[in-house]
Amino acid sequence: MIPDKALTSLIFGLISAVSLPLGAMTILIWRPGPRMTSFLMAFGGGTLLAALTIDLVGESLHRGQFFPLAIGCIMGGFLFVFLNHALNSQGGFLRKPSTTINYIKGKNAKRYKELFKKLSGIPLFNSLPPEEIGALLPFIHSHTYPAGEQICRQGERGTSMFIIEEGEVNVIDEQKNQKIDTLRNNDILGEIAIITGETRTATARAAVDTKVWFIDKEDFDKVLQASPKLAAVIKDLVTGRLAHLKDMNHIEPQKADDWARIASKNIDDKFTFPTDTEIKREVAENKGAPLAIWLGILLDGIPESLVIGASLVHASISISLIAGLFLSNYPEALTSSQGMRQQGTRFMKIFWMWFSLMVITGIGALIGNILFQGAPAFLFHMVEGMAAGAMLTMIAETMLPEAFHKGGSITGISTLMGFLTAIFFKVLDKYIG
Repeated sequence: MIPDKALTSLIFGLISAVSLPLGAMTILIWRPGPRMTSFLMAFGGGTLLAALTIDLVGESLHRGQFFPLAIGCIMGGFLFVFLNHALNSQGGFLRKPSTTINYIKGKNAKRYKELFKKLSGIPLFNSLPPEEIGALLPFIHSHTYPAGEQICRQGERGTSMFIIEEGEVNVIDEQKNQKIDTLRNNDILGEIAIITGETRTATARAAVDTKVWFIDKEDFDKVLQASPKLAAVIKDLVTGRLAHLKDMNHIEPQKADDWARIASKNIDDKFTFPTDTEIKREVAENKGAPLAIWLGILLDGIPESLVIGASLVHASISISLIAGLFLSNYPEALTSSQGMRQQGTRFMKIFWMWFSLMVITGIGALIGNILFQGAPAFLFHMVEGMAAGAMLTMIAETMLPEAFHKGGSITGISTLMGFLTAIFFKVLDKYIG
């Protein structure tokens, strides 16, 4: 026989999470624009912040249980970060726009730092001010050449510079019909061409599938026009040291490391922020990630079920807690469903993801209530702290950043409105009680 409080936990767990499938169903009739999405996400984040502050942190402090609460919060926060990172690396980042954006931004930032490391060994780039090198980032692109494809041709005017990221390139003198050299990872091709536009002295052809970074002379010239500091350095290189640069094939390791470090510090969001093309490419490369996406959604919801089940062990359910969870779940499901739909996920798959999470939240609340019957106060408040820490970390990492990205200044006011709404339910709870 299931205890009454456990059944109550099940019911309230389902109520708090029913907004998940409702949010998914909403996209069939309404798809909010960026500012409305921002409002809903920030509002939900505000309600959840108030709920966990008043009903979890506040209650534990009232009972004199700060240290178990603090230990649990730290454990919950770190556990969420660890599991979230593990799932994102398997494709779970596709579950919502904010995690998709943050994952690709981090990936871009890492690639750019690797690029700076390679540029630091090129005399031409190492001579440029590292603080200014970020201006070139939007114009440095990546491309893959299949084996046998020509990268540049002997006799044509040089209009691009290439850095071999991965692969192998044969350099051929077509006039003599002989191979001059073989370039491999981190080797450079045509660095002087983006300054002088001089004709190619040889043909370059991919020996195997080869991935390169490249920058066109036209884009390089645009950056020079916009940056007098860079232009001045380039002028000095052209007038006094160009011939010397051609002969140089190394640079002091410490100087190269210092340049790369300073340049990396200047990576800005506008350079690492993912484009629509990059997002579509990640979706195409992670078509086998539905399980990771589902587990990621589950990770966001597990703390809620623990909170509901544990809360009913020693007290009646808090309306403000249930309202906060309900109101925060709806915009999360709505925006995530909209994002996954745009990525090509079928609606029914999205719906069953959220519906299954609703059921699991209810069952989790029931199990949590049974498990914590008779549990010592220290353990009880530590588990509540873990749930609070995980939820707070989730709000800070996903909900509010996504809201600010989509709506900007509207985020603050809508977060405040959500916060006050949850407090209103707390006041209402007292009157009803």
